[in-house]
Amino acid sequence: MAGPTGSGVEPRTAAEIAAAVRQGKSSVRGAVQEALDRIAAADPRIGAFRKVRHDAALAEADDLARRPDLAELPLAGVPVAVKDNVPVADEQCRHGTAATADRPPEPEDHPVVARLRAAGAIVVGLTHTPELSLVAMTDSALGMARNPWDLTRTPGGSSGGAAAAVAAGLVPIAHGNDGLGSIRGPAACCGLFGIKPGFGVVPSGLGRNSWWGLSENGPLATTVEDAALMLSVMADDPTLAAAPDVRPSGLRIAVSTAPTSKGYRIDREYKAAVESVAAQLEEAGHTIVEARGYPQYLGFGAVQTWYAAAAMDAEEYDRRALGRTTRRMAAAGRTLAKVGMTGAGTRRKWRDTGAERFLGDADVVLTPTLLRPPPEALRWGRRGLLRTFAANTSYAGMCPPWNLAGWPAMNVPTGTHSSGTPIGVQFAARSGQEALLLGLAAHLEAVRPWPRTAPVGVVGG
Repeated sequence: MAGPTGSGVEPRTAAEIAAAVRQGKSSVRGAVQEALDRIAAADPRIGAFRKVRHDAALAEADDLARRPDLAELPLAGVPVAVKDNVPVADEQCRHGTAATADRPPEPEDHPVVARLRAAGAIVVGLTHTPELSLVAMTDSALGMARNPWDLTRTPGGSSGGAAAAVAAGLVPIAHGNDGLGSIRGPAACCGLFGIKPGFGVVPSGLGRNSWWGLSENGPLATTVEDAALMLSVMADDPTLAAAPDVRPSGLRIAVSTAPTSKGYRIDREYKAAVESVAAQLEEAGHTIVEARGYPQYLGFGAVQTWYAAAAMDAEEYDRRALGRTTRRMAAAGRTLAKVGMTGAGTRRKWRDTGAERFLGDADVVLTPTLLRPPPEALRWGRRGLLRTFAANTSYAGMCPPWNLAGWPAMNVPTGTHSSGTPIGVQFAARSGQEALLLGLAAHLEAVRPWPRTAPVGVVGG
């Protein structure tokens, strides 16, 4: 199968690259140069990367090749992209905002980046994120990322640059993070597998308090195997790498095709995808049950949390240097906070009792990941609060409940919408069930495989 950059060769998976490097069949420099060549060929049209670390990555590849433990490294020589909202040593961390123009280079790696590098990964670049990672479309004063499946659409957000880089075949895996859906949403927009781990599985350390513990670092990948491998490194838990080999049986799976808030509508093709996946899981021996309805407080509480996070994150920056939408979102968050509307009550209520009541006696919940196909790739940061709010909530409102609960959740690609964009379904499970989710995803990948990268005709030359 031809690769999306027009090279005629399907990009190798992270597992394939690492195996070839460990066995001496491929050089570290060769693997990194291959990724850099793909980035140079395709990224001018896609805009996934805020910065490409060309010379630094090649120098680090040469250093890695001299490591005596190269043959033991799980990510030996694997090119990886890092979302530009965590520190990478000797690079500016820009957070998608012009307000960081004078920020000095970071003195050391974020713990997740350090773990990836210790495992043999080479950071080839830093990917675009919307300003302060606040919205579900990836544009900012620093650049705009586009969806490799349809360059007129957004790849989602806030890990949109990361998702675009993987979907275009520029890198096999990418780091993202997810505070209210920022891994799963872009994964659904771009036809990728993405998983948000539960609370405490992977070091977070995002901003002041990782959005009250809602935001988690996790992987975006074209295969479940690659995501599990990357997650095992990020979590420092080697057992997660083997999780796709264990296919769960006899699960009770609660299915919901209802929006999380009244007033919104889920695209009929997205509903049909959920129903198709549920039928296939039932044929495989799982029990399908109907999920209970979402409580009325959930949607508005998620919005309060979102605005409160905007107000908190914006405090450390010069407001004059922030974009229009960010300023207004932060101002709205400060206004809501004055009357006690910060979402704290919703977070507590859903985490303590609500999520368990919703899941009931089921093991896993299955829903659409998105409400409808991704919106246009535009400078949403200039469009003001109301238009951006409407664009966000009308397509990307299905993911927040599982951040509020602190539970693991994932997007699994399931087909293609009539618009030409991918369709994804979301699974969530209780704390500590990352391995179960990975095994379930691997089963679906085997019985209904998805395209690993975007079609050649869209991205390729």
